[in-house]
Amino acid sequence: MDDQSANLLVGKLRIGGMPYSYEPHYFEDLSVGDEFESAGRTITETDFAMHSMFSGDWTELHTNREYSEDGPFGEWIAHGPMTFVVTTGLFQRTGIVERTVVAFLGMNYMDLENPVTIGDTLSATFEVTEKNALESRDDAGLVVVDAHTTTQDGTEVFAGDMKFLFKRRES
Repeated sequence: MDDQSANLLVGKLRIGGMPYSYEPHYFEDLSVGDEFESAGRTITETDFAMHSMFSGDWTELHTNREYSEDGPFGEWIAHGPMTFVVTTGLFQRTGIVERTVVAFLGMNYMDLENPVTIGDTLSATFEVTEKNALESRDDAGLVVVDAHTTTQDGTEVFAGDMKFLFKRRES
């Protein structure tokens, strides 16, 4: 098998080492154990400001450079919820949810063990850990996805599961 063929994997396609899919997946297309990888995204000062504006959370640890330099991390750090929100965006960038997700239903757990700072490049891996047909719906099924988001040096900054309703191909 040549390198190009080896890069073609079930559930994701790598082109030149870059994750790429953009193939929508319906409930029937997903299996427990399927894995997907996102592209990367570099965090900027604008991201910090936009999150503060949108959320209304202007905590100085996230918005005041001088205060943050004397704080426990020695620099600005991202809001924890921002790290989660970026992770959901990275999941969307895999392409598998495009026009096939009916709803985000919540989480069973979320861990934010390390901070995200300006200049960090985040990427994530996602694994389907649970899939259940629902008696109450014939148009969608429950899919639970474990997410792990890391920085450019492999430091994990987010771990959690996300529960989604995925459309069925045929209802």
